[in-house]
Amino acid sequence: MATYIVRRLLQGIVVLLAVSLVCFWLFRYTGDPVRMLAGKYATQEEQEQVRKAYGLDRPMAVQYFSFLGGALKGDFGKSYISQIDALDTILERFPATFELALVAICFSFSMGVGLGVVVAIRPNGWLSRTIMAGSLFGISIPTFLIGILLVMLFSVYLNILPPFGRGDTVQLGFWRTGLLTASGWQHILLPALTLSGYQLAVLLRLTRAGMRETLGEEYIKTAWAKGLSPAKVILKHALRNVLIPVVTIAGLSFGELIAYSIVTETIFQWPGMGNLLLTSIFETDQPVIVTYIMLAAFIILFINIVVDLLYALLNPRIRYD
Repeated sequence: MATYIVRRLLQGIVVLLAVSLVCFWLFRYTGDPVRMLAGKYATQEEQEQVRKAYGLDRPMAVQYFSFLGGALKGDFGKSYISQIDALDTILERFPATFELALVAICFSFSMGVGLGVVVAIRPNGWLSRTIMAGSLFGISIPTFLIGILLVMLFSVYLNILPPFGRGDTVQLGFWRTGLLTASGWQHILLPALTLSGYQLAVLLRLTRAGMRETLGEEYIKTAWAKGLSPAKVILKHALRNVLIPVVTIAGLSFGELIAYSIVTETIFQWPGMGNLLLTSIFETDQPVIVTYIMLAAFIILFINIVVDLLYALLNPRIRYD
């Protein structure tokens, strides 16, 4: 197990280095930040002074290794707009995005697996057909349209949930959470439902397909023949084997929800990292953009390692030697 973890960590370091190299070189050739930093009407001398102050006059290779050395210390530079440390700017928004993604993945996983089991047990019932038809809408309808429809229904017509914002929050050390207040839960429901729509449909259909295949296996027939209760046969014997691919997709989806919830955060004006990234792209704030991409890559790699380790808990036959 230890050898496997070390090997995965080394692979992750290589991936992060590749991501940092691509990001650095890409943004260095997509626009000159000096014009924005110096101002629209800055003279050539003023632009050169800004270029020298930010080290942009040095060779690209020197700039990259300087950036890499700072990144190893947690220093990704300062935002061109706010002049605040880029990593601190993103980490300030991280709790909002993490909580939104956590609620969304919990909802999609519990509902997707639960409904998938129901559909697999009674595939020809009217309820199962209705659920499967609804899953097609979750896959087909774009996220932004789901968000707009939910706002129209629950905020405009029914007036029971707020249409935007995060609500009241509580400061717990460095973490600002909205999950400890009633207002926070009211505000997080609509964006979480919007963000979970596609993942819920995917997990539902994946669970259904796996359960339909597993329920026809010989060991399941043997379990029925032994007189075991339906709950034990379905949940302990069948569902446990189906959960391996489901957990894989859920883990990958969780990383994606944290890193790429830009559309949902924009619709609901959620003060998270996605909203910050969109603003930084419009303002060509390269340090914030690069820091965001590096942090997103790290989160996804970490979640992938955790998911791999969960395999051994779900299936004792899996060993990482």
